Amino acid sequence: MSQKLDALSLLAERRSAGKLTDPAPPGQVLDRVLTAALRAPDHGNLRAFRVLVIEGDARRALGELMADAAQRENPSIEAAGLESAKKKALRAPMVLAIACTPKPSPKVPEIEQVLTAGCVAHAILIGLQAEGFGAMWRTGGPAYDAGVKVGLGLRAEDHIVGFLYVGTLASEPPAMPRPSLADHVVRWTPS
Repeated sequence: MSQKLDALSLLAERRSAGKLTDPAPPGQVLDRVLTAALRAPDHGNLRAFRVLVIEGDARRALGELMADAAQRENPSIEAAGLESAKKKALRAPMVLAIACTPKPSPKVPEIEQVLTAGCVAHAILIGLQAEGFGAMWRTGGPAYDAGVKVGLGLRAEDHIVGFLYVGTLASEPPAMPRPSLADHVVRWTPS
């Protein structure tokens, strides 16, 4: 995507990028996107979210954590399965792990703090698209694995809301069907 779009067009045209290559967004572009994304709705301004930027050889270390998680999930996994798990962290030149470290609050339940981290992740996706980069949001077993969380410097009870794989589009993502308003929006009226 080479041209900048307005906000509604970005939202309407959002799609996951299956194939990503170098370069990842340069520092100033990433900083601009992250600065904007950190403005996500945040009840109580708890700022319970974290964005971990993983690039270069750190992706290999993430791949090792993912392979360890795969081994814990399936102790009889074969070598090819472990190798596949390791390579997941290398599918893009940058991986952003979006996490939530919930904070005790009498007014803001944990679910709202996790939702805020999800809003940050979505804002990053849209911001990257606005800057001409591609991204894909993934979770899977590693996002829920305590060993992966601890390996990334988080607590076992924290939440990884997603791994965003980030880079330059290797090819235009295929068009995807869009949900219809009629299937998902109801004008509620009291009975």
